[in-house]
Amino acid sequence: MTAPTSTVAGTTPRTHPLRARLAAAPRSVGRVAATTVTVFLLASLLTFALGALSDANPAAAVLGDLATPADIARMEAQFGLDQPLTTQYLTWLGHAFTGNLGVSWFTGVPVADSITQALPVDLSIAGLALLLAVVIGGGAGIAAALDNGGVIDRAVTLVCSVLATLPPFLIGIVLIVVFAVQFGALPTGGYEPLGAGAGQWLRYAILPALALSLDAAASIARQLRTSLVGALRENYVTGAQMRGFSARRVLFGHVLRNAAGPALTVLGVSVPVILGGAVVTEKIFNLPGIAQLSLQAAEKHDIPVIQGTLLVTVGVVLVANIAVNALLAALNPAAARRQSGGRRSAADRGGAA
Repeated sequence: MTAPTSTVAGTTPRTHPLRARLAAAPRSVGRVAATTVTVFLLASLLTFALGALSDANPAAAVLGDLATPADIARMEAQFGLDQPLTTQYLTWLGHAFTGNLGVSWFTGVPVADSITQALPVDLSIAGLALLLAVVIGGGAGIAAALDNGGVIDRAVTLVCSVLATLPPFLIGIVLIVVFAVQFGALPTGGYEPLGAGAGQWLRYAILPALALSLDAAASIARQLRTSLVGALRENYVTGAQMRGFSARRVLFGHVLRNAAGPALTVLGVSVPVILGGAVVTEKIFNLPGIAQLSLQAAEKHDIPVIQGTLLVTVGVVLVANIAVNALLAALNPAAARRQSGGRRSAADRGGAA
């Protein structure tokens, strides 16, 4: 005979921590995904408007000063510029969702093909930069928190304060002078794809990635240090130590998971900063990335290329934001909901206990 289950009046049954995390994570990521779609549509509208409202005229630019009004009208019809702006936007957005970003006004090359060649350069450099930022910033933040008020803590704070004031292009120049010119250990610029070998790719990618990563690493270190110092003073840390848990297990199994939220948020914010810094960094290191593609298009007023690169860049940033929020939700669902404006439920309070 099975004993009946009973609950005390006015209380809520305690939810298992793992079950609470698994139930909360999809809801948090779903809210972020819905917001991301809205932001992407608004960004696409703004991106199209910047091109549509510009003074650039592809017919006049391509045909030259000797073009007749009939020639200009024929080319405008070819590019669809004789249609209402609403029709042009909906057509452009519909084509963009199928991978068709138009054709360059000057080269006749499909914009998607140009981006396909340039984007892997940025993704590989940005991915390595984020990895370096996490490793350097995470290690420095943990070391500073464990030595709160000590020499290491003060040194990390000082170095992070200095790095936060240095732009990536200046760091890039210093890295070239030191590692490429002075020691000759690394090339001054250029790029080799991963297909040429991981070692060869790393020789060309490490300096630009390091130049882009140090500012993000400094921000991650400071946020993580502050969060860890506060988390190490919580009662659950004392309780875990009294139960005989090792310091490593307490730090990496409990404290770091609960304190990583602000640092992960900084990591998500760092993605557009890294991509923005790539404009100058690619010029310094002579990288054939999407930033150089958009810069060359801007100089020639090649509107389809500009619109395509901006839209793809926005998409990359939003996807990275979803990934960061998914990681945050997996580590700490309550913190993820606070990041997205949600309230902490009783189930999450039980799961975090």
